[in-house]
Amino acid sequence: MQTLHPEGWLPPIGYSNGIRTPVGEMIFVAGQVGWNARQVFESRELAPQFEQALKNILDVLATGGAGPQHICRMTAYCCDKAKYLAARKQLGAIWRALMGSNYPAMSMIFVSDLLDHPGLIELEATAVLPATKG
Repeated sequence: MQTLHPEGWLPPIGYSNGIRTPVGEMIFVAGQVGWNARQVFESRELAPQFEQALKNILDVLATGGAGPQHICRMTAYCCDKAKYLAARKQLGAIWRALMGSNYPAMSMIFVSDLLDHPGLIELEATAVLPATKG
C-alpha cells in the first residue's frame, strides 16, 4: 500500500489522508463494537471497548487471511466526544500495540447512540490483500 500525502500539507496524526492499494482481494468488515465473542460487554469504559472492537476487526480479518497491515480504510462511530478526546493517548497506545504503524484512511463520526447497548464505539474496516500471482 502507498500512503498518499499531498505536498505542502501538514502530516495527519493517527491516520492517512489517502491510501493507494494494488489490485487484490478486498475484505469488508462490518461495524464491530467492544463486546467479546459471546456478545458481552466486559467494560463500560471507552478504551477497553475500543481495544475489543479493534481486536474483533482483526479477528474477522484473520479469518479471511488478512492482518492489520492490509487495512486501508476505517470508520469509527463514537458516542462521546469528550471521552474520546480525554482518552486519545490511551487509544493511541492500544492502536500501536494492535496495529503497529499502519494508519489507514480514517473517519471519526460522533453519534448520539449505537444499536448495541452499552456500546460507546463502533469500528468498521476495509482491507485489501495483495494480488496473488497466478
